[in-house]
Amino acid sequence: MNRNLFKRAMAGGAAAVLAVSLAACASDDDAGDPTSPGSGDNGGNGLSGDIVGAGATFPTPLWTTFIAEYGDVEPGVRINYQSVGSGAGITQFLEQTVDFGSSERYLEDEELADAEADRGCPAFQVPVVYGSVVIAFNDESLDGLTLDAEIIARIYDRQITNYNDPAIAELNPDFDLPDQEIIPVHRSDGSGTTNVFTLYLEDEVDFWADEYGAGTEVDWASGTIGGEGNEGVSAGITQNAGGFGYVNQSYAIELGLPQAQLINADGNEIYPTLEATSAGLDGLEIPDSYQFSILGIGGEGYPITGAVWNFFYECGYDDNKAELLQEFWSWALQDGNEYATELGYAPLGDAVRDRVLSELDRIGQQD
Repeated sequence: MNRNLFKRAMAGGAAAVLAVSLAACASDDDAGDPTSPGSGDNGGNGLSGDIVGAGATFPTPLWTTFIAEYGDVEPGVRINYQSVGSGAGITQFLEQTVDFGSSERYLEDEELADAEADRGCPAFQVPVVYGSVVIAFNDESLDGLTLDAEIIARIYDRQITNYNDPAIAELNPDFDLPDQEIIPVHRSDGSGTTNVFTLYLEDEVDFWADEYGAGTEVDWASGTIGGEGNEGVSAGITQNAGGFGYVNQSYAIELGLPQAQLINADGNEIYPTLEATSAGLDGLEIPDSYQFSILGIGGEGYPITGAVWNFFYECGYDDNKAELLQEFWSWALQDGNEYATELGYAPLGDAVRDRVLSELDRIGQQD
């Protein structure tokens, strides 16, 4: 795996908008040349052209790696992914300014209906990968601190403002908790990561459901600070003493952020690992609409887990564009699994993956 590309994507840190614009090719001179490295001798089909996508920052490390590695397979294909957040990605997809969108929130029926009316053919969505949302800290000594949904909600509501609060101490009798103000960091942009996180709190904590609810954007309490993208939240955590925030597990792993273990629906204390993410998916039923949430995780599963969906249309692409989209995402779902697991994401199970691969045939089918 190309770690340098991964680190360049992560280095966007506090940038307001991180644009991952990578050419999955050797050079313009090589594009489409069947004698250039990677054109056929590495399993490619000699494809050439451009794809533009936009959306969630949650999968940016993985999408970046997919794009880089696909350059060895199809050096004539250039893929530009704008890591602007789920809210902006959904907007750009519905406004038809990109070829595909990505989000940790699925499109509702009304959005799909509006998209079909505007495009003149159905839009559709498929899950691509799963991942955990972790609670990360600024202070290394807090790694493994046990929290539950109630405490997390009270921290973001500013009912709990110090790490030595009695409620935290009760769950962590063996910790020497610091007398340190907690600085809660949240997403300031429309965010699928926020949607996954607040769905969990809404499902678990009554007062949160009543006062805040769930969504890609939340009216946060005063005394919290915002950052754009998972990059911005990660920066907010690391740059503030007492920093506390929710980020995609891949960001926490790469940055070496200390993380909390959470009490799941069965009362088990679970540290966020890939195995715990995968365990939380056991028995998950995926409807034909692909509209689902992952809640009430017990057993050995980590409790804040979500999916990333990609959005496409059945028309409006030329034949080459449709083929590029189908071939790239088919490759990612099959050959990309090794990169997903290495970066801390959980791939789709075989049965769901096969369903999704069939769905990709719908891209441009009405043209």
